[in-house]
Amino acid sequence: MTAWFTRRTMGWSSKAVIAAALLAVVLVAAVPVAFLAGVIMMLLGHVVGGLALFGASVLVAVVAVTVASMTGVRHVRKLVSRAVADLQGRAGGQENHPVVTLDRADYE
Repeated sequence: MTAWFTRRTMGWSSKAVIAAALLAVVLVAAVPVAFLAGVIMMLLGHVVGGLALFGASVLVAVVAVTVASMTGVRHVRKLVSRAVADLQGRAGGQENHPVVTLDRADYE
């Protein structure tokens, strides 16, 4: 089977980037819920607890988005550098094809 027909599967680094992005999306979506819960807590008299809940949810969401973006950028840089190296290897004629030397009898 030739190289262009092989099926490519995701590696563990791709799965980790997707998991980090999904976690960041879930945590960002949880910020309004935490805000609502914090407001209810403050109305019931737990002002410090409500502020802590909302502040902690925002802090965790910011950290998750930062980690997801950094891992995503690193992953994209790695993919681009591999693609550029592959293109440079093809342009330079450094393809990995086996070289077969033929004897004079093989031409007849």
